Amino acid sequence: MRTTHIAFLAPAICAAVFSISSPARADDSDRVLLATFCAAGNIKGSACTRARSYPDGGGRVCDVKLTKERYAGRFLAAGSALLVVNYESECEPHATDFGGVALFEQNGKASRFIRFLPGAQGHDCIVVPKDEQQDVLVCTVGHMGQGILESAVARMEFSRESGKRIEIAPDFLLRAEDAVSAYGSNVVMCNEGPKNFGLSNLAAGPRRNTVAVDVDYADDETIRTACGEGFPKPQELYHDLLPGEAFVPPANEKKKRFTIDLVTGKAAPSD
Repeated sequence: MRTTHIAFLAPAICAAVFSISSPARADDSDRVLLATFCAAGNIKGSACTRARSYPDGGGRVCDVKLTKERYAGRFLAAGSALLVVNYESECEPHATDFGGVALFEQNGKASRFIRFLPGAQGHDCIVVPKDEQQDVLVCTVGHMGQGILESAVARMEFSRESGKRIEIAPDFLLRAEDAVSAYGSNVVMCNEGPKNFGLSNLAAGPRRNTVAVDVDYADDETIRTACGEGFPKPQELYHDLLPGEAFVPPANEKKKRFTIDLVTGKAAPSD
């Protein structure tokens, strides 16, 4: 799989980013949140023009603009609720999708800034209860590099060792790769099994500790057709097939709702 980012997606791929079903709105205004790491004179609407303690700033003046995507829950086994707020920053490159996560700890109406996590942003996330004491944050993450769109459903694992800051590590539950923008068509390997192309409409699942997502994919039947008689080819193709490859042009993929078990990590078509 190609080297690309989606929040945490690329680093994890190369080495190996909430019950609430919609983004939770913080009790505090953006100005109150920004004031935890920004001088009042540097706050402009939802943005801070000079963020304090920005990681790897190297003396640079780094801006931070909070977005509307924010998710609250008890993501650690013990402690106060955490608030995860996506942000944009001109200090971040395309590799981190031009932003990250601003992490806050909430105690009643008070919010304490914890840290910035560049590149850790997920989208269309949901919070699902793990048990009576803890919640799980699950996100759809994605990034396009050289026309290849990689996406995944990721469970964001929060941890804090004694005396250390809170860390977030992704656990990828389901992955997909769409090559239409790069090749004009998706491509499958004839000697491999089903392949996922896209993920959408992430939501709480039908049972406790599950989530559900729509999957665009090529099943065994689709791959047999592609590698046999083949599908009608699009007018514009930008890829010369390698031995064992075949095209699956848009509108020829299957779509099905899948349920992902957060305990086992297994995904299966929904009943």
